[in-house]
Amino acid sequence: MWKTLRPNRANLVIWQWLLLVLCFVFWYVLTSPTLLPPFYFDDPNKAAFFFGEPQKVLQRIWEWFVGGEIYLHLWITLVETVLAFVLGTALGLGVGLWLALSPLASALFDPYIKAANSMPRVILAPIFGVWFGLGIWSKVALGVTLVFFIVFFNVYQGVKEVSPVVLANARMLGANGKHLLRFVYLPSAMSWVFSSLHTSVGLAFVGSVVGEYLGSARGVGYLILQAEGTFDINTVFAGILVLTAFALILDAIVGVGERRLMKWQPKTGDTEKL
Repeated sequence: MWKTLRPNRANLVIWQWLLLVLCFVFWYVLTSPTLLPPFYFDDPNKAAFFFGEPQKVLQRIWEWFVGGEIYLHLWITLVETVLAFVLGTALGLGVGLWLALSPLASALFDPYIKAANSMPRVILAPIFGVWFGLGIWSKVALGVTLVFFIVFFNVYQGVKEVSPVVLANARMLGANGKHLLRFVYLPSAMSWVFSSLHTSVGLAFVGSVVGEYLGSARGVGYLILQAEGTFDINTVFAGILVLTAFALILDAIVGVGERRLMKWQPKTGDTEKL
């Protein structure tokens, strides 16, 4: 019986949804004073005040989408996130390829790249607010700084991992610099790039929301900040769940692009069968 029901490729999605339902049930039980005696708070209603109530959180999300209140805020946050993601990825890819293929430039910029990467880039948000104002571009700039280094280091490492034997064979077949870039370096770097993009999606959202926290009149981060100011924990959790859901959607889109562009790459375990 267990062999049939245990998680496998056929029923994995069902188990994932079941785990989500169990999390909500656990949340509901812990924040319902009539179901459990208070074990941490002296007042049984304090648990709901601090951790919210899942039914009210879902109700708030429903009201947002049915009433249309969230669409403008969500659109602003998604535009900021996508722009930060695309620009950060493009810059990381370009600079990573340049420094990986130019040893002199790599040696020259190495200490500055490491210094910039070690800096907590969230502290740049107020500076970007002064430079670009409180519109979307200050949030995009912050998101770009978060995405750039993730992509950059993966591209740099991917190019450096190219086998010298492969390069020598390609040159023997008459490949020039452009051919090597297109048919050797880029394919080698792309597998590293896509592994970084899944992380970069979340960081792009972080940049957008943190920027909205520090100065904005629109965006999901702005809604969460307003709710925090009135101690409306249910609205805070509603905003977090909405952001999480759309981050998963963007991550799924990246996964679709990865499967389409990386068809040549053998799947896990295929090389062991050879």
